[in-house]
Amino acid sequence: MIQLKVNGIQRNFDGDPQMPILWYLRDELRLTGTKFGCGVALCGACTAHKNGEAIRSCVTSMGTLAGAEITTIEGLSENGLHPVQKAWIQVNVPQCGYCQPGQMMQAAALLKSKKNPSDADIDDAMSGNICRCGTYQRIRAAIRAAAEAQT
Repeated sequence: MIQLKVNGIQRNFDGDPQMPILWYLRDELRLTGTKFGCGVALCGACTAHKNGEAIRSCVTSMGTLAGAEITTIEGLSENGLHPVQKAWIQVNVPQCGYCQPGQMMQAAALLKSKKNPSDADIDDAMSGNICRCGTYQRIRAAIRAAAEAQT
């Protein structure tokens, strides 16, 4: 039995420890904000947090999560007003929107570790998150806006 917290709620998992947490989140907990993209940790659509750090949920097995605190886009803020979420709306980042939960989760992890990231910091942190619509300039602008809102 694997015990972990997901969005602040204690959970027990008694299934295959090799199962990626992405499928646990989406199929068992019905937290569908975390998206399936490539399945090999290259696109970032599945980004969630483990103990505050960004992870790729498509390749993170349940067996590695005993005692972990997992946060998904649904748990980033109770009311959807995390600085990153507000900045995404302010800057009008999404186009198709599919990758945006993963983008926001990666950005939130960045801003937790660096309160005022440089453009190079942003580019480095976000380089593993692909946006097929190409909204990278708006993503960077939203991260800057969220950083300013936090200070």
